[in-house]
Amino acid sequence: MTSFATRQIQAGYVPGTPQNSAVPPIYQTAAYEFASLAEAADLFALRSAGNLYSRNASPTQQILEERIAALEGGASAVAVASGQAAVAVTLLALVGRGGHVVAASQLYGGTVDLLEDTFADFGIPVTFVDQDDLEAWRAAIRPETRVLFAESVANPIAQVLDIRAVADVAHDAGIPLVIDNTVGTPFLVRPGEHGADFVVHSATKFLSGHGTSLGGVVVDQGTFDFGREPDRWPQFTAPYARVRDLALWERFGLGQAFAALVKSKYVHDLGPSLSPFNAWQILQGVETLDLRVSRQSTTALALARHLQQHPAVAAVHHPGLEGNPWRALAARYLPNGVPSVFSFDLAVPEDAETQGRVARVIDALEVIRLVANIGDARSLVAHPASMTHSHLSAAQRAAAGISLTTIRLSAGLEDPADLIADLDRALALV
Repeated sequence: MTSFATRQIQAGYVPGTPQNSAVPPIYQTAAYEFASLAEAADLFALRSAGNLYSRNASPTQQILEERIAALEGGASAVAVASGQAAVAVTLLALVGRGGHVVAASQLYGGTVDLLEDTFADFGIPVTFVDQDDLEAWRAAIRPETRVLFAESVANPIAQVLDIRAVADVAHDAGIPLVIDNTVGTPFLVRPGEHGADFVVHSATKFLSGHGTSLGGVVVDQGTFDFGREPDRWPQFTAPYARVRDLALWERFGLGQAFAALVKSKYVHDLGPSLSPFNAWQILQGVETLDLRVSRQSTTALALARHLQQHPAVAAVHHPGLEGNPWRALAARYLPNGVPSVFSFDLAVPEDAETQGRVARVIDALEVIRLVANIGDARSLVAHPASMTHSHLSAAQRAAAGISLTTIRLSAGLEDPADLIADLDRALALV
């Protein structure tokens, strides 16, 4: 019999023992036992697939990756610690050295911070364009441009992107289109069906759905052929030292080489790892995605219609409303419903008292919570100009359609009558 010290570490568990759990388990481990040194060497050299180290992936995470790839109709996926990390590793992997990004002006404020500030520190230039101006997209592309980036439905004004048109611009230039589908969700729109090559999610939002766990996912649709112009994509087609000078494109091919690069380099080196527990919680949320999103979409449209008639509201930015500039695009790309994140402008002047007037309304809300998140089971509000988009200049906010009077609303699962009563009570203070 082994000693107490040995038993307290090893008794009762045999690695690799199959179980019969009907629900994906949490593989809460930092590392994995190898059957032999030869097996370990093959895994580290990417000659075989398997569990290596939880910084790269865990079995729970791999279930999540396969599930999101299936929902988006993609070939493979990589899950990371947050939506911000998903955007970062995706663009870094595609841009490579000396590359350039063209991005929509209508982006979440944290993404703008990443692209305008941190990417500048990395020596990666980014050009922002009006997402509705196809000529602006074309004009911004340079010989060194490696990716176009936009959101399917923008946060917070809910502008709907003409995905197919922008994809055509990207493909005419021989570069991929990356779409952040966090607000759209794969239930309402699958950008890959309209030409997007990579789809990014903040899984913290609708995929998780309950505001408990951070996470991010990028899905490779398996549509962009890096081998067509190998000199343009050396990160995929040139010898890769981490696999004994074998090119990732040669080893993994279409739909898999991107994930191999992201996991073996950017996740491995920078460490934005998704914990097994968070992966498990997001999996629980994904199981009810269509039910939640359908109800939230219906509630949001009811709130938008009510606010549109309210004397204290100057404008409602919801693409399901008559007269909204993106209503036709919403009907085309969002047949299952319009997302539940939208914004409205208070009918108050923009002057020194604006912040105080907005604060009175937000602070008076009792059912709707003031939280810097969206896609939660709870209904949430935020003031973009002083919260999520506070780092943007006035010109940048204007380009994104945001004013000092704009309030973002993410509809939850509460009774719509309670939400309307809460809004009316608060708006009476304007």
